[in-house]
Amino acid sequence: MPANLYEPVRYTLDLEAKRIRPALVLMSCELFSDDVKQAIAPALAIEIFHNFTLMHDDIMDQSSLRRNQPTVHAKWNVNIALLSGDAMLIKAYELLSQLSGNRLTQIMPVFNLTALQVCEGQQLDMDYENRDHVSIDEYLKMVEYKTAVLVAASLKMGALLGGAGEKDAGLLYDFGRDLGIAFQLQDDLLDTFADQAVFGKVTGNDIVANKKTILLCEALRLANPKQQEKLKGWLNRKSFDRDEKIKAIKDFYVDLQVEKYVRERIESYHQNAMKSLQQLGVDESKKSALLDFADYLMHRKK
Repeated sequence: MPANLYEPVRYTLDLEAKRIRPALVLMSCELFSDDVKQAIAPALAIEIFHNFTLMHDDIMDQSSLRRNQPTVHAKWNVNIALLSGDAMLIKAYELLSQLSGNRLTQIMPVFNLTALQVCEGQQLDMDYENRDHVSIDEYLKMVEYKTAVLVAASLKMGALLGGAGEKDAGLLYDFGRDLGIAFQLQDDLLDTFADQAVFGKVTGNDIVANKKTILLCEALRLANPKQQEKLKGWLNRKSFDRDEKIKAIKDFYVDLQVEKYVRERIESYHQNAMKSLQQLGVDESKKSALLDFADYLMHRKK
Protein backbone atom coordinates (compact mmCIF):
# COMPACT_ATOMS: atom_id res chain seq x y z
CA MET A 1 0.00 0.00 0.00
CA PRO A 2 1.41 3.46 -0.89
CA ALA A 3 2.61 5.16 2.29
CA ASN A 4 1.99 8.63 0.92
CA LEU A 5 -1.72 7.80 0.58
CA TYR A 6 -2.37 6.23 3.96
CA GLU A 7 0.17 7.89 6.25
CA PRO A 8 -1.59 11.28 5.95
CA VAL A 9 -4.86 9.52 6.86
CA ARG A 10 -3.29 7.99 9.97
CA TYR A 11 -1.66 11.32 10.81
CA THR A 12 -4.98 13.16 10.56
CA LEU A 13 -6.95 10.66 12.61
CA ASP A 14 -4.22 10.50 15.28
CA LEU A 15 -4.32 14.26 15.90
CA GLU A 16 -5.87 15.31 19.18
CA ALA A 17 -9.56 15.88 18.53
CA LYS A 18 -12.86 16.19 20.37
CA ARG A 19 -14.54 13.29 18.47
CA ILE A 20 -17.87 15.00 19.04
CA ARG A 21 -19.76 13.57 16.08
CA PRO A 22 -19.04 9.84 16.58
CA ALA A 23 -19.76 10.26 20.28
CA LEU A 24 -23.15 11.75 19.38
CA VAL A 25 -23.98 8.77 17.15
CA LEU A 26 -23.32 6.41 20.07
CA MET A 27 -25.05 8.62 22.64
CA SER A 28 -28.23 8.98 20.62
CA CYS A 29 -28.32 5.26 19.84
CA GLU A 30 -28.02 4.50 23.55
CA LEU A 31 -31.08 6.65 24.26
CA PHE A 32 -33.23 4.03 22.54
CA SER A 33 -31.23 0.78 22.70
CA ASP A 34 -28.81 -1.04 24.99
CA ASP A 35 -26.99 -2.38 21.91
CA VAL A 36 -24.67 0.38 20.71
CA LYS A 37 -22.35 -2.00 18.83
CA GLN A 38 -24.52 -1.57 15.74
CA ALA A 39 -23.68 2.16 15.76
CA ILE A 40 -19.89 1.81 15.94
CA ALA A 41 -19.25 1.50 12.19
CA PRO A 42 -21.54 4.48 11.31
CA ALA A 43 -19.90 6.51 14.10
CA LEU A 44 -16.47 5.80 12.63
CA ALA A 45 -17.79 6.68 9.17
CA ILE A 46 -19.00 10.06 10.44
CA GLU A 47 -15.62 10.82 12.04
CA ILE A 48 -13.64 9.81 8.95
CA PHE A 49 -15.96 11.82 6.71
CA HIS A 50 -15.61 14.85 9.00
CA ASN A 51 -11.83 14.66 8.87
CA PHE A 52 -11.93 14.26 5.10
CA THR A 53 -13.80 17.57 4.88
CA LEU A 54 -11.30 19.24 7.20
CA MET A 55 -8.36 18.02 5.12
CA HIS A 56 -9.85 19.55 1.98
CA ASP A 57 -11.07 22.68 3.80
CA ASP A 58 -7.52 23.35 5.00
CA ILE A 59 -6.35 23.36 1.39
CA MET A 60 -9.09 25.77 0.33
CA ASP A 61 -8.48 28.02 3.34
CA GLN A 62 -4.68 27.78 2.98
CA SER A 63 -4.45 26.93 6.67
CA SER A 64 -1.04 25.84 7.93
CA LEU A 65 -2.18 24.49 11.32
CA ARG A 66 -4.91 22.10 12.43
CA ARG A 67 -5.19 21.21 16.13
CA ASN A 68 -1.85 22.96 16.68
CA GLN A 69 -0.08 20.66 14.21
CA PRO A 70 0.84 21.15 10.53
CA THR A 71 -2.02 20.48 8.13
CA VAL A 72 -1.61 17.60 5.71
CA HIS A 73 -1.00 19.78 2.66
CA ALA A 74 1.62 21.75 4.62
CA LYS A 75 3.38 18.60 5.90
CA TRP A 76 3.19 16.71 2.57
CA ASN A 77 1.72 18.63 -0.38
CA VAL A 78 -1.63 19.62 -1.86
CA ASN A 79 -1.91 16.66 -4.24
CA ILE A 80 -1.29 14.15 -1.48
CA ALA A 81 -3.81 15.89 0.77
CA LEU A 82 -6.45 15.79 -1.98
CA LEU A 83 -5.93 12.11 -2.72
CA SER A 84 -5.72 11.06 0.94
CA GLY A 85 -8.94 12.95 1.58
CA ASP A 86 -10.61 11.10 -1.27
CA ALA A 87 -9.49 7.79 0.24
CA MET A 88 -11.05 8.80 3.56
CA LEU A 89 -14.39 9.48 1.88
CA ILE A 90 -14.31 6.03 0.29
CA LYS A 91 -13.48 4.44 3.65
CA ALA A 92 -16.44 6.25 5.24
CA TYR A 93 -18.81 4.70 2.69
CA GLU A 94 -17.13 1.33 3.16
CA LEU A 95 -17.95 1.48 6.87
CA LEU A 96 -21.55 2.49 6.23
CA SER A 97 -21.95 -0.41 3.82
CA GLN A 98 -21.51 -2.77 6.79
CA LEU A 99 -25.10 -1.96 7.79
CA SER A 100 -27.65 -4.42 6.55
CA GLY A 101 -31.21 -4.38 5.32
CA ASN A 102 -33.53 -1.80 6.80
CA ARG A 103 -30.76 -0.04 8.72
CA LEU A 104 -28.84 0.68 5.53
CA THR A 105 -31.91 2.06 3.75
CA GLN A 106 -32.65 4.30 6.77
CA ILE A 107 -29.15 5.64 7.26
CA MET A 108 -27.73 6.06 3.76
CA PRO A 109 -30.20 8.78 2.60
CA VAL A 110 -29.47 10.78 5.77
CA PHE A 111 -25.72 10.50 5.22
CA ASN A 112 -25.87 11.25 1.48
CA LEU A 113 -28.03 14.35 1.92
CA THR A 114 -25.78 15.58 4.71
CA ALA A 115 -22.59 15.01 2.70
CA LEU A 116 -24.02 17.01 -0.21
CA GLN A 117 -25.17 19.83 2.10
CA VAL A 118 -21.68 20.05 3.60
CA CYS A 119 -20.30 20.55 0.09
CA GLU A 120 -22.96 23.19 -0.62
CA GLY A 121 -22.09 24.98 2.61
CA GLN A 122 -18.40 25.02 1.78
CA GLN A 123 -19.12 26.42 -1.69
CA LEU A 124 -21.32 29.15 -0.20
CA ASP A 125 -18.51 29.97 2.23
CA MET A 126 -16.08 30.43 -0.66
CA ASP A 127 -18.62 32.37 -2.74
CA TYR A 128 -19.19 34.79 0.12
CA GLU A 129 -15.49 35.67 0.25
CA ASN A 130 -15.92 37.50 -3.07
CA ARG A 131 -19.13 39.33 -2.18
CA ASP A 132 -19.26 42.79 -0.67
CA HIS A 133 -22.30 41.99 1.43
CA VAL A 134 -23.72 38.82 2.96
CA SER A 135 -26.86 39.02 5.03
CA ILE A 136 -26.97 37.39 8.44
CA ASP A 137 -29.68 35.01 7.19
CA GLU A 138 -27.48 33.95 4.27
CA TYR A 139 -24.58 33.41 6.60
CA LEU A 140 -26.63 31.31 9.02
CA LYS A 141 -27.85 29.08 6.16
CA MET A 142 -24.26 28.54 5.09
CA VAL A 143 -23.31 27.61 8.67
CA GLU A 144 -26.24 25.23 8.90
CA TYR A 145 -25.05 23.34 5.83
CA LYS A 146 -21.30 23.52 6.32
CA THR A 147 -21.21 22.62 10.01
CA ALA A 148 -24.54 22.03 11.74
CA VAL A 149 -26.08 19.36 9.52
CA LEU A 150 -23.28 16.89 10.27
CA VAL A 151 -23.84 17.28 14.01
CA ALA A 152 -27.59 16.92 13.45
CA ALA A 153 -27.18 13.88 11.20
CA SER A 154 -24.91 12.19 13.74
CA LEU A 155 -27.70 12.36 16.30
CA LYS A 156 -30.43 11.33 13.88
CA MET A 157 -28.45 8.38 12.54
CA GLY A 158 -27.71 7.12 16.04
CA ALA A 159 -31.34 7.46 17.05
CA LEU A 160 -32.58 5.55 14.00
CA LEU A 161 -30.04 2.81 14.62
CA GLY A 162 -31.35 2.55 18.18
CA GLY A 163 -34.91 2.11 16.93
CA ALA A 164 -36.27 5.62 17.49
CA GLY A 165 -39.37 6.77 15.65
CA GLU A 166 -39.26 9.56 13.09
CA LYS A 167 -40.53 12.15 15.59
CA ASP A 168 -37.79 11.54 18.15
CA ALA A 169 -35.15 11.21 15.43
CA GLY A 170 -36.34 14.55 14.04
CA LEU A 171 -36.20 16.22 17.46
CA LEU A 172 -32.63 15.05 17.90
CA TYR A 173 -31.81 16.36 14.43
CA ASP A 174 -33.23 19.77 15.39
CA PHE A 175 -31.32 19.68 18.68
CA GLY A 176 -28.08 18.95 16.83
CA ARG A 177 -28.71 21.51 14.09
CA ASP A 178 -29.25 24.36 16.56
CA LEU A 179 -26.26 23.33 18.65
CA GLY A 180 -24.18 22.97 15.49
CA ILE A 181 -24.99 26.53 14.48
CA ALA A 182 -24.13 27.73 17.98
CA PHE A 183 -20.89 25.73 17.71
CA GLN A 184 -19.87 27.52 14.50
CA LEU A 185 -20.76 30.95 15.84
CA GLN A 186 -18.58 30.14 18.83
CA ASP A 187 -15.84 29.04 16.42
CA ASP A 188 -16.07 32.41 14.66
CA LEU A 189 -15.50 34.13 17.98
CA LEU A 190 -12.58 31.86 18.82
CA ASP A 191 -10.88 32.43 15.46
CA THR A 192 -10.69 36.12 16.30
CA PHE A 193 -10.53 36.31 20.08
CA ALA A 194 -9.12 32.97 21.31
CA ASP A 195 -5.76 32.28 22.90
CA GLN A 196 -3.94 30.69 19.94
CA ALA A 197 -2.01 28.25 22.14
CA VAL A 198 -5.29 26.89 23.54
CA PHE A 199 -7.29 27.12 20.29
CA GLY A 200 -4.83 24.97 18.36
CA LYS A 201 -5.00 26.99 15.14
CA VAL A 202 -3.57 30.28 13.94
CA THR A 203 -6.06 32.98 14.91
CA GLY A 204 -7.11 35.75 12.56
CA ASN A 205 -7.31 33.57 9.43
CA ASP A 206 -10.96 34.52 8.91
CA ILE A 207 -10.10 38.22 9.01
CA VAL A 208 -7.17 37.87 6.61
CA ALA A 209 -9.29 35.84 4.15
CA ASN A 210 -12.24 38.31 4.33
CA LYS A 211 -14.47 35.44 5.43
CA LYS A 212 -18.01 36.61 6.00
CA THR A 213 -18.20 35.35 9.57
CA ILE A 214 -21.04 36.25 11.91
CA LEU A 215 -18.68 38.85 13.42
CA LEU A 216 -18.21 40.63 10.11
CA CYS A 217 -21.91 40.39 9.22
CA GLU A 218 -22.83 41.90 12.59
CA ALA A 219 -20.17 44.60 12.29
CA LEU A 220 -21.47 45.72 8.91
CA ARG A 221 -25.01 45.72 10.31
CA LEU A 222 -24.05 47.80 13.36
CA ALA A 223 -21.55 50.22 11.80
CA ASN A 224 -22.47 53.77 10.91
CA PRO A 225 -21.69 54.96 7.34
CA LYS A 226 -18.24 56.28 8.28
CA GLN A 227 -17.32 53.07 10.08
CA GLN A 228 -18.64 50.99 7.17
CA GLU A 229 -16.48 52.92 4.75
CA LYS A 230 -13.34 52.29 6.81
CA LEU A 231 -14.22 48.64 7.37
CA LYS A 232 -14.86 48.04 3.67
CA GLY A 233 -11.59 49.81 2.91
CA TRP A 234 -9.76 47.07 4.79
CA LEU A 235 -11.83 44.37 3.09
CA ASN A 236 -11.00 45.73 -0.38
CA ARG A 237 -7.30 46.27 0.28
CA LYS A 238 -5.18 43.92 -1.85
CA SER A 239 -1.85 44.58 -0.16
CA PHE A 240 -1.61 44.75 3.62
CA ASP A 241 0.35 43.68 6.67
CA ARG A 242 -1.35 40.63 8.17
CA ASP A 243 -1.04 41.66 11.81
CA GLU A 244 -2.08 45.23 11.07
CA LYS A 245 -5.25 44.09 9.32
CA ILE A 246 -6.17 41.69 12.12
CA LYS A 247 -5.72 44.40 14.75
CA ALA A 248 -7.72 46.96 12.76
CA ILE A 249 -10.69 44.64 12.19
CA LYS A 250 -10.63 43.43 15.80
CA ASP A 251 -10.73 47.04 16.94
CA PHE A 252 -13.88 47.54 14.86
CA TYR A 253 -15.44 44.49 16.50
CA VAL A 254 -14.61 45.74 19.97
CA ASP A 255 -15.89 49.28 19.31
CA LEU A 256 -19.17 47.93 17.90
CA GLN A 257 -19.61 45.39 20.73
CA VAL A 258 -19.93 42.65 18.15
CA GLU A 259 -19.00 39.92 20.63
CA LYS A 260 -22.02 40.76 22.77
CA TYR A 261 -24.46 40.41 19.87
CA VAL A 262 -22.89 37.16 18.70
CA ARG A 263 -23.10 35.66 22.18
CA GLU A 264 -26.79 36.58 22.29
CA ARG A 265 -27.32 34.63 19.06
CA ILE A 266 -25.42 31.66 20.47
CA GLU A 267 -27.65 31.68 23.54
CA SER A 268 -30.78 31.84 21.38
CA TYR A 269 -29.74 28.74 19.40
CA HIS A 270 -28.83 27.00 22.64
CA GLN A 271 -32.30 27.66 24.04
CA ASN A 272 -33.95 26.34 20.86
CA ALA A 273 -31.87 23.17 21.16
CA MET A 274 -33.00 22.75 24.76
CA LYS A 275 -36.64 23.00 23.70
CA SER A 276 -36.18 20.15 21.22
CA LEU A 277 -34.46 18.03 23.84
CA GLN A 278 -37.26 18.65 26.34
CA GLN A 279 -39.79 17.23 23.86
CA LEU A 280 -37.78 14.04 23.30
CA GLY A 281 -39.78 10.99 24.36
CA VAL A 282 -37.22 9.35 26.65
CA ASP A 283 -36.70 9.44 30.41
CA GLU A 284 -35.12 12.70 31.62
CA SER A 285 -32.25 10.82 33.26
CA LYS A 286 -31.11 9.59 29.85
CA LYS A 287 -30.71 13.13 28.55
CA SER A 288 -27.90 14.07 30.96
CA ALA A 289 -25.07 13.27 28.53
CA LEU A 290 -26.61 15.47 25.84
CA LEU A 291 -27.15 18.25 28.36
CA ASP A 292 -23.45 18.02 29.33
CA PHE A 293 -22.55 18.16 25.63
CA ALA A 294 -24.64 21.29 25.12
CA ASP A 295 -23.06 22.90 28.18
CA TYR A 296 -19.58 22.09 26.88
CA LEU A 297 -20.32 23.74 23.53
CA MET A 298 -21.46 26.89 25.28
CA HIS A 299 -18.24 27.23 27.27
CA ARG A 300 -15.51 25.74 25.08
CA LYS A 301 -12.17 27.47 24.51
CA LYS A 302 -10.98 25.53 21.47
